[in-house]
Amino acid sequence: MDCVAGYGLYLDLIEPLIAGKQTLRSGMMKEVERVGAAIEAAMDGRSCALVSSGDPGIYAMAGLVFETCRSRQVPLLRPGAPQDGLGGGLAVEVVPGIPALCAGAALLGAPLTHDFAVVSLSDLLTPWDVIAERLEAAARADFVVVLYNPKSKKRDWQLAKAQEILLAHRDPATPVGVVVGAMRANQEVQMVALSDLHRSHVDMQTILFVGSRSSSRYLDFMFTPRGYAEKYNIRGPVSPLAR
Repeated sequence: MDCVAGYGLYLDLIEPLIAGKQTLRSGMMKEVERVGAAIEAAMDGRSCALVSSGDPGIYAMAGLVFETCRSRQVPLLRPGAPQDGLGGGLAVEVVPGIPALCAGAALLGAPLTHDFAVVSLSDLLTPWDVIAERLEAAARADFVVVLYNPKSKKRDWQLAKAQEILLAHRDPATPVGVVVGAMRANQEVQMVALSDLHRSHVDMQTILFVGSRSSSRYLDFMFTPRGYAEKYNIRGPVSPLAR
């Protein structure tokens, strides 16, 4: 790998892995410039990794790469694909990662064992009316609802609106998993009732898991039943496993 492009914080987190590599770093709200620089580096013949947090295809940079390449009419190839005889193209590979919804769910227990919906509360690129409509639909359909980007310094009212929408369809005691900095040094995990969500510490490193009507809290864990108890007897005596 010749160079690595990414948001400065993410490059700092992986600094030991990219020592000696050229870096193309930019700040928050500079996603377009960051992606453009990575594409230009690759078109100049350098191999370039564009780093995202979590999974690059979930609220991250992979989509913008394809959108930018399409707008610039950049021919694309899958890695290892045969050349087409017309000058080839830019090889693009999306490497999967562990998204915050998977990391956070694992820390909580198993809140996503049944159907769920994921909604970002950031209205920087999506109008709030659209976000509210999606929240309403997910809440009405009784999905577990995962909320990304719940609050920032400049976006401090959207979470309260989301809580209001969800409370119209959920019991106030519905468990909500609040995970800050999943799998990072600043990690915090707690569970609160939906009615108390507005009292929780929530920021841009927080992901929220709002339970469905069947989601439960057991001891320090949160889980959503898949339906086994309705079909099978899971109340039998606990017996030692066969050896």
